[in-house]
Amino acid sequence: MTSSPPDDEPDPWSLSLVARVERDAPGRRRPTHTDVLVAAARAVVLLLDDPRVTDPDGELHAAVQAWRDRRIRKICRRARGAAWDRTAALPHSEAGSGDAVVRVFAPHPREEVPDLLRPLQVGGLDLADPEDLAVPGPDGVLTVRLTPGVAMTTGKAAAQVGHAAQLAFERLPRIDAWRRGGFGVRVVTGPVVLPPADRVDVRDGGFTEVAPGTVTASAGFEGTV
Repeated sequence: MTSSPPDDEPDPWSLSLVARVERDAPGRRRPTHTDVLVAAARAVVLLLDDPRVTDPDGELHAAVQAWRDRRIRKICRRARGAAWDRTAALPHSEAGSGDAVVRVFAPHPREEVPDLLRPLQVGGLDLADPEDLAVPGPDGVLTVRLTPGVAMTTGKAAAQVGHAAQLAFERLPRIDAWRRGGFGVRVVTGPVVLPPADRVDVRDGGFTEVAPGTVTASAGFEGTV
C-alpha cells in the first residue's frame, strides 16, 4: 500500500457508498467483484440525477453542491443484516447488478459520518469474479475500463468506478440517451480505446492503495446509446 499524501484541504467532504455483503450461508451467493462495481457506478449516477439533488430546493442539493465544490472523495463501506436494513432510513440511491446491491448516501463532512454509517467497516472488501464472467456488449451503456496492472480491492475499485461514472455524467454528451436506458454500466479491465475527447479519466489522489496521480479508470460510450 502506498503512503498517503498530505491532506491540506481544510474541510473535506465524502460521499459514502455501502455494499451489501452478507455472511456466507447455504443457498446464499456473495456478490461478485464486477457486480459490486457496476452497482456502485449506477447508484452514484442515480443519486446525482435525482430531483432531490437536481432541484435547487431539493433536500440533498446543498450537500451535493458543497461536496462538488471540494476535492471529490468517495468512501466504500460494507454492511449486512440489520446494519444494512437500518441504512435505508438515510436518504440514498440504490442500484443492483446480479447479486450485488449498493447504496449511495448524501455527502457529508468527512469527520461527521452519520451514526448509521459510522460503525460500518471501511476497507477490506475484496471479492472475486468467476472465471466465466460474462461481459455485455458496449451498446446502450457506459463502459468503464479499469487500468491494467493497477491492483485495487473491490472497495477501492468501487469508489474509482463511481467517480468515473460521475465524470461521464457531468462531462460527456449523449447523457439523455444514457438516462433513457436506465444508466446502464459495464466494467472491464483493459487499455482505453476511445480518444481523450470522448472519454473521462480518473486520476487517484493517492490516499489509499495506489500512488498519487495514477489513472485508475476511464469511461466513455464505446457503442451506440
